[in-house]
Amino acid sequence: MKTDVQTARLDPRVNPYREDLAADFLRGKVEAPRFVAGVKKQVIRAAVALRRKPVSTAGLETEALFGEVITVYEEANGWAWGQLDRDGYVGYVPANALAAEVRQPTHKVAALGTFLYPAPDIKTTPMMHLSITSMLSVAERVDGFYRLAGGGFVVVRHVTELNRYARDFVEIAERLIGTPYLWGGRTRVGIDCSGLVQVSLEAAGIRAPRDTDMQQAQLGVPVPITPDLEGLQRGDLVFWPGHVGIMCDAYMMVHANAYHMAVAVEPLADAARRIAKNGTQISAIKRLPALSAIARTS
Repeated sequence: MKTDVQTARLDPRVNPYREDLAADFLRGKVEAPRFVAGVKKQVIRAAVALRRKPVSTAGLETEALFGEVITVYEEANGWAWGQLDRDGYVGYVPANALAAEVRQPTHKVAALGTFLYPAPDIKTTPMMHLSITSMLSVAERVDGFYRLAGGGFVVVRHVTELNRYARDFVEIAERLIGTPYLWGGRTRVGIDCSGLVQVSLEAAGIRAPRDTDMQQAQLGVPVPITPDLEGLQRGDLVFWPGHVGIMCDAYMMVHANAYHMAVAVEPLADAARRIAKNGTQISAIKRLPALSAIARTS
C-alpha cells in the first residue's frame, strides 16, 4: 500500500487498516485494495488476548474481557481481525472466542472478580472467572444469583448495573495491589500500568484510552512538575515515557510495574529516583476534573 501523509498520521493501534484491508469508515483517509464494513461480535471467554499479528506467540497488546464487542473485518485461519468497541484498540483475537450473537449488556462485574457458575449454586464447578468491568447480559434473578442470557449464573453481590459507578477510581487501583504485573493485562490475574489506569477509571465511569502515551495526551489537565514533586493530590496521574502511576495522596503512588512485578504502592520520590537511574524523567502529571465534568461510559 502506498503510504501518503494522511495515512501516516493515523495510529494503527486505534485505526483498523492494513496494507490489504481497511475499515469502510476509513475510505478516503487511507489507501487499501479492499474496504469492509465489518460485523459486530461478542467476546464469550473470560479474557482474550488481542495480538498485533495472527500468531499465538505474538506479544500481548491488550485483553478483551467477557461481554466486550468487537467489530470484525476479517476472519481467516482461526483468527479474527477487528477493533474493540470499548477503547478502539485494533488487533487479532481467536475467532472461536467470539459469538455471532451480540447480547446487549445490562450489568457489569463490580467486584475484582467473580465466577460464572453452570447453576445457581456456589458448590458447582465454575465455568470461568470473570474480572472487574466484564459486561453481562442479565436475563433474570434467581435467589442470590443472576442468570445470564447466554447461560450461566453470577452472584448478585458481585455485580452492578451498567450505569452505576465506583465513587473513587483510586480505591479500585488500591484494591488491585498485589496483582502480578503482566504486559498487556487488564485483569486481577495480571495487569500492566496503563491497564491499571484504564480499568480503575472505567470502574468509576470514566473513559480512558489503552496506552500510556494516549492517556497522557487525552486525560486530565497538566500539573506543574516541581523539583520537590509537591502540590500533588489523590488521583493525579504521573507519566514517564512508557509508564504511568496513580497518586494515592500527595506522596504515595500506586502503579503496576516491572520492578516489583506487581501492583505496588511506594513514595513517588522513590520511584522517580529509581526510574531516573535509567535516564527516564517524569514527562507529565495530569489531574482529572470533577467526575461530573467527565464523559461517562455508556
